[in-house]
Amino acid sequence: MGFERFIAVRYLLARRKQTFISVISLISVLGVGLGVAALIVVLGVMNGFSNELRDKILGVNAHVIVGATSGGFADYEQTAETVRRVQGVTGVMPFIYSEVMCSTPHGVKGAALRGIDPERAPEVLNLGEQMVQGSLQALTEPGEYPGIILGQDLADRLGVFSGRTINLLSPSGQSSAAGFSPKIKIFRVVGVFESGMYEYDSSLAYVGLPAARDLLGFGGELVTGLEVRLADVYQAPQIGEAVLERLDPSRFYVRNWMEMNESFFSALKLEKTAMSVILVMIVLVGSFSIITTLIMLVMEKTKDIAILISMGAQAHNIRNIFMLQGTIIGFVGTGLGYALGLGVCFLLDRYQFIRLPGDVYYLDHLPVQLEWLDMGLIGVAALGLCFLATLYPARQASRLEPAEALRYE
Repeated sequence: MGFERFIAVRYLLARRKQTFISVISLISVLGVGLGVAALIVVLGVMNGFSNELRDKILGVNAHVIVGATSGGFADYEQTAETVRRVQGVTGVMPFIYSEVMCSTPHGVKGAALRGIDPERAPEVLNLGEQMVQGSLQALTEPGEYPGIILGQDLADRLGVFSGRTINLLSPSGQSSAAGFSPKIKIFRVVGVFESGMYEYDSSLAYVGLPAARDLLGFGGELVTGLEVRLADVYQAPQIGEAVLERLDPSRFYVRNWMEMNESFFSALKLEKTAMSVILVMIVLVGSFSIITTLIMLVMEKTKDIAILISMGAQAHNIRNIFMLQGTIIGFVGTGLGYALGLGVCFLLDRYQFIRLPGDVYYLDHLPVQLEWLDMGLIGVAALGLCFLATLYPARQASRLEPAEALRYE
């Protein structure tokens, strides 16, 4: 295939009278390159967005939640030990959940209150790694007022920081001679966390289990449920079923993080698929440019093709010349696209120069994560489309009759 490759390269780098064809070849290369680069960047951002959100969601929430059908249960130690014996479970923590109203002289804001065990929390949550003020263990320190940990945006909204006090109003209230009245309790801010997700940082507050029971009026050792952490987050459905098999289904229910966020991650997957289809069209446009280039080249090189056939070149030799030319355009364009796309992804990941408003999006920057499978599929798709684009022009060139081509020369 030596002379075929030589002629294909010479035609591709044609000069003088074929300058216009060379320009179209360059446009074809750029079209394929831009399409590949756009695919790499968009899929990298979509993967990074999905994985970053998953990590942030699982940093604040458990992989599996065991709850009581009656609203709460007191024998949580025995239940936690049963759950802990299930293969794949790495941590179990009791929790209390309720919605409260937070108030300070600077403002009022509703919040989701979670009562946790600070000793067991590191087994289940990444809260300790997200602290920007104070510490998780400060919830257990004795003081005039029980401790509370707030999200960064919630603390900013209320104008408080570590050491300041805050009033919590419980919706459950308390009954008195005058009738029903809300219960208000003072807490001392002992820490502030920042998960990176505005939804959590603006609405979550953590207190110890005893303080949560006192505020909400829970008697005895009552808790809302158990938070469970797994060794493999993608085994949550199977392990959740195994946990439920060991418990009484009439008393308990089990939910995993996939169920609780199914619609959200399904929407992300659909967006990724839609964007991929749209961007493949860009590569398809580049491949059509290759067809145009080769057809014009066949028309321009009719005499050359006839002379080659007259000198003994076979039909498959002529076909290979033009297929090689289109394939070279595809390889060069795909390589250029990889270089451009990977370069943009590196800059986005390294410098994070595109910032997002945290109160609108879940993240404050564009995360990037490249997956080898996506990179391979992009390359195969681009080269496949470029190769298919060479078939028709190459076939037409190989069917050229020398006598007809040289009749009017």
